Amino acid sequence: MGTTLAEKVWADHLVRKGGDGAPDLLYIDLMLMHEVTSPQAFEGLRLAGRKPRHVDQLIATEDHNTPTVDIDRPNPDKTSALQLTTLEKNCKEFGVRLHPLGDADQGIVHAFAPILGLTQPGMTIVCGDSHTSTHGAFGALAFGIGTSEVEHVMATQTLSLKPFKTMAINVNGKLPADATAKDIILAIIAKIGTGGGQGYVIEYRGEAIRNLTMDERMTVCNMSIEAGARAGMIAPDETTFEYLKGRPHAPEGELWDKAVAYWKTLKTDDDAVFDKVVDIDATKLGPYVTWGTNPGQGLPITADVPDPAKIADATERSAAERAIKYMGLKPGMPIKDIAVDTVFIGSCTNGRIDDLRQAAAIMKGHHKADSIHRVLVVPASSRVRLEAEKEGLDKVFKDFGAEWRNAGCSMCLGMNPDKLVPNERSISTSNRNFEGRQGKGSRTHLASPAVAAATAIRGTISSPADL
Repeated sequence: MGTTLAEKVWADHLVRKGGDGAPDLLYIDLMLMHEVTSPQAFEGLRLAGRKPRHVDQLIATEDHNTPTVDIDRPNPDKTSALQLTTLEKNCKEFGVRLHPLGDADQGIVHAFAPILGLTQPGMTIVCGDSHTSTHGAFGALAFGIGTSEVEHVMATQTLSLKPFKTMAINVNGKLPADATAKDIILAIIAKIGTGGGQGYVIEYRGEAIRNLTMDERMTVCNMSIEAGARAGMIAPDETTFEYLKGRPHAPEGELWDKAVAYWKTLKTDDDAVFDKVVDIDATKLGPYVTWGTNPGQGLPITADVPDPAKIADATERSAAERAIKYMGLKPGMPIKDIAVDTVFIGSCTNGRIDDLRQAAAIMKGHHKADSIHRVLVVPASSRVRLEAEKEGLDKVFKDFGAEWRNAGCSMCLGMNPDKLVPNERSISTSNRNFEGRQGKGSRTHLASPAVAAATAIRGTISSPADL
């Protein structure tokens, strides 16, 4: 019997096979680090008198706690400032490469690494952050780990893991012009639920997936965790190779040829069997948006807010009732009638150059609606910001009435100055819409950059077709 992509990468990194229910021991090629989940790991090494096993396979950046304006001034939040300075001191002490705030390669941990060519097919990549699944877009086995596991990888460059189950999600057919990568993953999560991928590594397959750019593939894999999956992967192909070629950490010359030859073997065998298979008809997709308080509570933008009374399952009905109350909505109201206060375009899900181009193309020649309080456009990395400014996208955003910011996690989560106030409603290109995610009492609707841009123009949740 053949093997899946995930199984091949797993086998290539197996240090020791477990037995009798014991986990396997895997070699880890790359660990990404940031200020939130690393302090305890560094302290653990310090107390044990240890040094990193392979310090050249660790790399850090500052993202979650970073301000996106006035970055040259002292951080006004004492907790955030302490976390950032602690990371800087730890990296200096242990010799870990760091891209701090203000560095040309600083950015969200899942955005700066691919741009540098650090993320490559067939690698095992970990980080103390759940959205590490982003890197699976390259055919890497990438997943988030806990703080104690971060310390273990630093000390040994290995990790004990039980094998995952495998799931194939086939997105068949050609994606309509008004649908995006974000709509694909929101539709998938709406179908299988936030727990549908629990215990699985998902491999995204099919024509619609193959036609995506690398930025778009990263969007899909990024939100695998929102379906409960351990990781998401897409088999590498010519699109992957073209993206990587010439990047700072990509192989060169003869090593490039050898790497590509290996990367081409990283595909699921025709006779491989997945533990679960899900089929999605890409031709029927369109813009999606969430109405509730988890990423699975999403619907086509043309739909209405659901009526809990019509939901048969008691648990789902109760969740819908709570979500509708928290979000300040009414059952049956058209999603397009929902007025928004703030628009956020950014995050490790949709803060890449393709996303900014998409938003700018829609915003150009328009101005934000008077009812919109603010529009924040936050590139996912400093390199993305520089590229956007080279293309003049920053001018488009500023002319539109948006705020053009420095790179960071920003309003994806309430860990920095970019927060919503209670009952403030946003449409956000980020990945989570839990209660209080963007600030205490915040109300978040997840959508694509295209929908976010159109909403900023009209003031209510809209698609570009509504303009």
